[in-house]
Amino acid sequence: MRAQLARVDAVLVQALIAAALSFAHIHDVASAAGQDGWKAWAYPVSVDLLLVAAWRRLRTGTTKAAAWCWFVIALVASLGANVATAGLLDLGSVPAWLRILVAGWPAVAFLGGTLLAHTTPKAPAAVETTDDDQEQEPEPTPEPPAEEQVPPHPPVPAALVAHARKVATEHHARTGNPIDTPTLRARLGVPAPMAEAIAAQL
Repeated sequence: MRAQLARVDAVLVQALIAAALSFAHIHDVASAAGQDGWKAWAYPVSVDLLLVAAWRRLRTGTTKAAAWCWFVIALVASLGANVATAGLLDLGSVPAWLRILVAGWPAVAFLGGTLLAHTTPKAPAAVETTDDDQEQEPEPTPEPPAEEQVPPHPPVPAALVAHARKVATEHHARTGNPIDTPTLRARLGVPAPMAEAIAAQL
């Protein structure tokens, strides 16, 4: 437990030192570029906040393209300021292009922070069901409603079917058309289900 705490403490101290140095370097560049007073101190805060916001969006797994874009922009701004203070740039005579970049940074940081904060995350993709899952969880087949179920035909005596054939043959000879179920029912004097059952066997 103590070893873990010591390792965490060492990492935290290292992070604080690196953050303080980077913070000071960005402040020095902003101050040399004409941003004096509180404005010079606001620049490192702006750069670090954009860096953290982009990194947080990368950790969420959504809109990674935009997050990577703003992360790189903030990282270049931070790294550029740190390198500029290493003696490669005369902070007493800052070139015009650097003054333009420093002056335009607030608008860039505001745009990046707003887009990162208000971009709607994508919905998670639907989980696909594998064949094994489908085999383990078969979906029950719904039964048709009671009103749609066709009742079975009642049993019809063979003698009644034979008599119906005679009636149907006589009707066809007389009219030239096959006998329909209502006419067959009227001729035989049977209920509608029985007439349908007989008609199905003709």
